[in-house]
Parts: sequence; C-alpha cells; structure tokens
Amino acid sequence: MKKLITGAVALGLGGSAAWAEDLTLQLKWVTQAQFGGYYVALEKGFYEDEGLNVTIRPGGPDIAPTQVIAGGGADVVVEWMPAALSAREKGLPLVNIAQPYKSSGMMLTCLKETGVKSPEDFPGRTLGVWFFGNEFPFLSWMSQLGIPTEGGEDGVEVLKQGFNVDPLLQKQADCISTMTYNEYWQVIDAGITEDQLVTFKYEDQGVATLEDGLYVLEDRLADPAFKETLAKFVRASMKGWKYAEENSDEAAEIVLEYDETGAQTEKHQKRMMSEVAKLTAGSDGTLDEADYERTVQSLLSGGSDPVITKEPEGAWTHEITDMALN
Repeated sequence: MKKLITGAVALGLGGSAAWAEDLTLQLKWVTQAQFGGYYVALEKGFYEDEGLNVTIRPGGPDIAPTQVIAGGGADVVVEWMPAALSAREKGLPLVNIAQPYKSSGMMLTCLKETGVKSPEDFPGRTLGVWFFGNEFPFLSWMSQLGIPTEGGEDGVEVLKQGFNVDPLLQKQADCISTMTYNEYWQVIDAGITEDQLVTFKYEDQGVATLEDGLYVLEDRLADPAFKETLAKFVRASMKGWKYAEENSDEAAEIVLEYDETGAQTEKHQKRMMSEVAKLTAGSDGTLDEADYERTVQSLLSGGSDPVITKEPEGAWTHEITDMALN
C-alpha cells in the first residue's frame, strides 16, 4: 500500500527535485480504477518524466471537487460536466481542459420484478438518485420525458441514494443509479442475476452527459507557465490512461497499491478497470465539441427547471490538449 507522497521524497533527493513543478489533482471519488490512468501515470513515472510532482487527492462522500478548487485546495479537479457547468453558471469559472472519458457509464438499474420495462413505466415509481452534483443528468432526463420529480401518480419519487446499492437490495426503490463499472456489479455480487435486472444506460436514452473531465479555474489559464504545466500533466495522464486500457489488470493492481483504506478488492478493481477502459477508449484527451454540445443541450432542456439556463461561454478550451499532443 503506497502513500501519495510528494516533493523531494517522491522524486528522489537528486537534482530533479529542485526543478519539479508541483500540481495537485482532486479526484471526484475514492481511490479506485475509475481514476486508474492517473495512478498509472504516477506509478510508472510518466509525471516525473515531465518534471512534475503530482499529488493525487482522493475524494469521498463529503468532498465536492468544485468546493475544493474554489478554496485553493487543488490545481485540477476531476468532475462531471453537468456539475461543472452548473457551478460555472453560479459563479465558479471552471474550464474543461481535457476529456479522458469519451463515453458515459451512468445508468438506472431496476429489478425486473417491479414491472419496469421502459421509461414510460417510471411514473409512480421510486427511483434512487445520487446528489452532490450527480443528480443533474437524471433531472435533465426526467424533464425531457416530462416526468415530475415530486412524486405522485404522474411523477417519480426521488430517493436520495447513498453511494451504495442498498435501496435496490432492500427494495426501497424500484430503480437505482449505477455505473457500468461499479455499482451494477455490486448488485450482481449481492446475488441478483443479470436476467433479474433491467438497465437503462443514459447513452442509449440519448441523454448521456460527459463525465470525468479535467477542470481548472479560468483565471489561472492567463499564466503561460501554468498552461505549460497543465500540458505536461495532460500528456502524462493520457499516457497513463492508454497504458491502463491496454494493461487493465496491471492498472487495477497499481490502484490497489494506492488505496490506503484497504476497502477495495482485487476482483472488483480488475473488473472496474476493464469496464472503465471501454469509456476512455477513443479519447486522446481532446474534448469532442459534438459531445460538449450534446451535454449542453441536454442540460438546457429541463423545462421550467433546467440545470443551466443559458449557453455557457468559455467553458472549455482545446489549448491545453493542443499543446500536450503537439
């Protein structure tokens, strides 16, 4: 089990420590294969090769990346675009500098015995939803379907779901939020078979929004030296992600070495890394403008209560990935 140490200890006591550029990355969640590319880049020395001294800070249920970066606790954060754009509209000028995740892993997972077969069956049901910024894709989807989220026969009852699958196992909810690489498999591991489930992937419903992008504060992009540091960071990170895609089992084992809680299992992390690799495949880190526009339009189409109320301006840049790739 490794500690995410930095400075001269991390880089050795030689001359390299004297010129290493410090950078702190705040993750969206705890140490797990969802962030495998960053841990691979750290372990394999990809950051060190770029002259970077990177600190990776795990997240958790009480840690909001937007609050961390607003308070100066990180240089870069991993965040979902709905939360980032919502924060930007509210005054926190986050900018997407890279998008390692090409596809969305979010879905609703339902027990087949409830009779839910399609989204038309949602009214009158109880649906488990994550909050802390993770609720925005769901709320946007319900708005597009014209389904109220305040309960009643024509609406859905929203159960504020913890970051576990208990509401489904305990039959407190007809459907719960899951990720293709994580909670879905927790349901399976609990003894429920795949043919006992019905899943609705946000990608398949046409409402998928971008997840796990890299964001910085806009004013820091006025500093040419910081932009150079970011380009090095993105280049090394994407090298880590591509290595993780091609060597998923090894990447999972690296993640486990950095898990100071000891809460993760090898089986789960290897499976997670394999699934995550499907979501990062096809990305070189450059934000796809069509994916961005799809996300924005999904968030705008929220009826009387959209996630964002106007087209964002300056919410992303290709400058860092252009520098990194060239």
